[in-house]
Amino acid sequence: MKAMLNQDIVREASRLTRAGRLVEATALLQRMLRGETAPGMTFGTAGDSALTRREPLIIDAKANIIEEIDRPYFRATSTQPHMLRDKLLHGSKGPSALRLRTKIKRAPPSTPDIVPEGAKFIEGAYSNQAGSRAYRLFIPSRYHGQPLPLVVMLHGCTQSPDDFAAGTRMNFIAEERTCFVVYPAQPSEANHAKCWNWFRTTDQQRGKGEPSLIADITRQIMRDYSVDPKRVYVGGLSAGAAAAAIMGATYNDLYAAIGVHSGLACGAAIDLPSAFVAMRQGGLAASLGSGDRVILTDGPTVPTILFHGDRDITVHPNNGDHILEQFMRATSTQKKVHRGRVPGGHAYTRTIHTDASRRGIFEHWKIHGAGHAWSGGSPAGSYTDPLGPDATREMLRFFLEHSLP
Repeated sequence: MKAMLNQDIVREASRLTRAGRLVEATALLQRMLRGETAPGMTFGTAGDSALTRREPLIIDAKANIIEEIDRPYFRATSTQPHMLRDKLLHGSKGPSALRLRTKIKRAPPSTPDIVPEGAKFIEGAYSNQAGSRAYRLFIPSRYHGQPLPLVVMLHGCTQSPDDFAAGTRMNFIAEERTCFVVYPAQPSEANHAKCWNWFRTTDQQRGKGEPSLIADITRQIMRDYSVDPKRVYVGGLSAGAAAAAIMGATYNDLYAAIGVHSGLACGAAIDLPSAFVAMRQGGLAASLGSGDRVILTDGPTVPTILFHGDRDITVHPNNGDHILEQFMRATSTQKKVHRGRVPGGHAYTRTIHTDASRRGIFEHWKIHGAGHAWSGGSPAGSYTDPLGPDATREMLRFFLEHSLP
């Protein structure tokens, strides 16, 4: 009965959002998440509007900011987490995922934090019918025209390619393994907080919106440089991780594996109300009517490695389980569970799902005590947790274990 009521509330919140009644939509969602109901409440009536007006004021009139929620752990030089405040925000072309309420003054990462000596980190840009995006491309020092793997890295909200490269240190691991890495940049013109718009159905489909831009940037690098077409991968953090999940679901002929760090499944949300719910309690949009849901590409499921902190209060850890559920709909696997601890750092549970040939095709790293930050990352970048495990090294290791047929 409660599940049916929650579905009705989400549908009504979606209707209110489409009608521009964001205060009422958000109040409904807040009430549902607190487990509250109102006696005699009827949806879409004047009485309901009066009810929502009794809620505290939650929208900033200048920025259209929706309900404050706790920011994850941000680690700079201290090993103790600092609690920040986040907001679900209505950006210039729709709601972003998350942005900082108060900007943190931090120096831009220096070149030694981003690029290994002898390697290159160059700028580029691409445009198609969906718009244009700049990007940064890492070229390893040992590239001399031979075919190399390519990794596409999608940053989180408020981040930039330089910041994301510094925090993940992906360029340094790619230098060791001799791989290209490209970092598409989401501009503030596309989303006020520079989040990938993972919650919009127009940005969840092959050949449209942001997926088309990310795929075409990938193909441009493959044309301009010698890239092994069977070893192309995509990963990301938070909103970028949700975008990576979309790329795996819609371009399984282009990407051999995906990496999702603190993200959400493709189709976990279809608008602002369902994005709010999915982030707070995990993938509720999957229960909406089939007419509202994104259609996934037919074909095999892309091998996936997933990282999520079990104390993430920005994107609920249940979203990781939802990604696994989506993955398992088309794949039969056997499961192995390993438990460990980083010396002086976090404990973790690593669950490996193998196919009939005993090849690991899905890995789920549940990091105990970690929040919403890149596991094992460097303090030179934002939203990192140096207490590990090393998500960058493990992600690239998993990627290189897989190739397209």
